[in-house]
Amino acid sequence: MGKYFILKSVDYKNSTSLKKKWYCTACVSVITFLMALPVQAAIINETVENALLFGEQGKYGQVTFDLRYRYEYVHITDDSPIKTAIANTMRLRFGYLTPEFHGLQVYAEYEGNLSMQDDYNSLRNGKTNYEVVADPQEQELNQFWLSYKGIPNTLIKGGRQVIALDNQRFIGNVAWRQMEQTFDSVVIQNKSIKNLTLNIMYIGQVQTVTSIERPITMPVFNFSYKFGRFSTLTGYGYWLADYAAAVNSTQTYGVRMHGTPKLIHDIQLHYDVGYSNQSDYKNNPGNYGLDRYNIILGASYVGVSIQSGVEQLDGNGSYAFQTPLGTKHLFQGWADKFLVTPVRGVRDIKATIDKSFYGVKLLFAYHNFTESSGSGKYGNEYDFLLSKHFGKHYQILAKYAYYDASNSQAAVNAGVEKNTQKIWVQGSVTF
Repeated sequence: MGKYFILKSVDYKNSTSLKKKWYCTACVSVITFLMALPVQAAIINETVENALLFGEQGKYGQVTFDLRYRYEYVHITDDSPIKTAIANTMRLRFGYLTPEFHGLQVYAEYEGNLSMQDDYNSLRNGKTNYEVVADPQEQELNQFWLSYKGIPNTLIKGGRQVIALDNQRFIGNVAWRQMEQTFDSVVIQNKSIKNLTLNIMYIGQVQTVTSIERPITMPVFNFSYKFGRFSTLTGYGYWLADYAAAVNSTQTYGVRMHGTPKLIHDIQLHYDVGYSNQSDYKNNPGNYGLDRYNIILGASYVGVSIQSGVEQLDGNGSYAFQTPLGTKHLFQGWADKFLVTPVRGVRDIKATIDKSFYGVKLLFAYHNFTESSGSGKYGNEYDFLLSKHFGKHYQILAKYAYYDASNSQAAVNAGVEKNTQKIWVQGSVTF
C-alpha cells in the first residue's frame, strides 16, 4: 500500500508539473502573439504604404486608396406607406498623385459605389416605394486637378476637386455620403501675410453625392485670420447662381469667430459664434433678405467635452435661408430632416457630450427644433455615436439617430411630422 501511494503521489506531482508547464507555455505563447500583433500590423501597414509609392519616397508619385463598407437602415413610423430602407454598400476610391515638378502637380481619382443590397431609394434607381438612402450604385471621375505652387505663399488649383471651407456650413464635400460632392473650379489661396489665409474661387459645376453634374456659377471670397492660438476670425461672400434650381440662387455674406482657449487645470473652453445674411440673386424669383446666426459654447476637462448652443436659419413664410452646397449632415441632426430649410425657418437648440475611453469615441447629441420664430414646434432628435480608430488607416463606427416628431401643424407644414430612426454600421480602410 505504501508503495502504491508513493507511486501515485509521484505520478500526480509529475502530472501537475506538466500541466503547469503546459499552461505557462500556452500563456507565454498567447502573450507573445498579442504583443506581436501591433508589430505585425505595423509591418503590414508599412508594406502597403511602400507599395503605394512609386520610387524611393514617392519619387514618381503615389497611389491613394480608400475602401468603405456601410450598412444603413432607415425607418419612418410604422404607418408609413413607404417601405423601410436597408442598404449595404461598398465604396472604393483609387487615385494617383504625381510628384511635384517645378511647382506643378496633378491628381486623378476614381470613385465607385457598389450596392450589395438595394432595398432603398437611392434617388437614381427609381425605387420610390422605399425610404431614401442617397448612395446610388454609380462610378465617376471624382477628382482631376492641376495645382501650381511656383508663386511664394500661393496655391493655384484648377479642375474637379474637393472644397471644404471652414466648418463646411456653406461649401463642403459631404464626406458622410458614399459618393462625395466635388466642384469643377479654380482656387487661388494666398498666405503672404502672417496668420492670414485668403481664398478666391470660381465654381462652374457641382458633381453631387448622387453623381449628377449640376451647372452653376459661383464666385467665392473667403478669409481667415488667426489671433494667436486661441481665436480665428473668418469672413466670406458667396454669389451662387443655380440654373437648375433658381430658388438656390443667393448672395450670402457673413462672419464667424471661433476658438479653443485653454484655462488652468487643463480646462479648455470652446466657442463658435457666427452671423450671415442671405438675399436673392440672379435668377431667383424671390425678393428677400434673411439672417442666420449660431452661438455655441462649451468646455473640456479630463477628456470629457460638453457643448451647447443654438443655430437659427430664418424663414419668412415664402423663402428660407438655405445652404445647398454645404455638408448639412454635420448640422441639425443626423436624421437629416432639415436638408432643406422649411419656409418658416428652423431654430435648433442643441447640446452634445463626448468622451474618448481607451481610444473609443462616445458621443451623444440632443436637438430641439422649432420654427425660427420659436412658436411652431417641429420635434426633438437624439443622436448617438461609437467609433474607434486603429492607427491611422482603419476605423469602425456605429451611429444611431432618432427624430421624435412633434404632433403639431408646424411640423406637418414643414413636412417633418413623422418619427424617424436611422442606424449605421461602417468600417473603412484608408491609405
